[in-house]
Amino acid sequence: MLKMKKRNAFTLVEILIVALIIGMLVTIAIPNFVRARENARAKTCAQNLRVIEVAKDQYLMDNNLPRTATIASIDISGPNSYIKILPVCPSSGTYDTGRGDQEALCSIGPPHSLSGN
Repeated sequence: MLKMKKRNAFTLVEILIVALIIGMLVTIAIPNFVRARENARAKTCAQNLRVIEVAKDQYLMDNNLPRTATIASIDISGPNSYIKILPVCPSSGTYDTGRGDQEALCSIGPPHSLSGN
């Protein structure tokens, strides 16, 4: 009598089902990762704008300037200044310090401005 060995292997249908399930999970997960990354960038940008605002206020007070004075980035940043290195927008935007009575803005705009946090 000839005995046949039983093979323990996956069938093609089982492999395709597993691949389908993995594909569905990836389809659900990727948009969530992208959304989380954008939320982190927006929060970082808003925090950078807060740092610039505090530096602007300190600069105006230390130099007895009116709130309507225009403040350049170079006035508040530098090795011996209020901010050692001016923050960089994580979304590749640029920051505008503006006047003392205006909030600092990001060139990307809302949702990155202070009003959009």
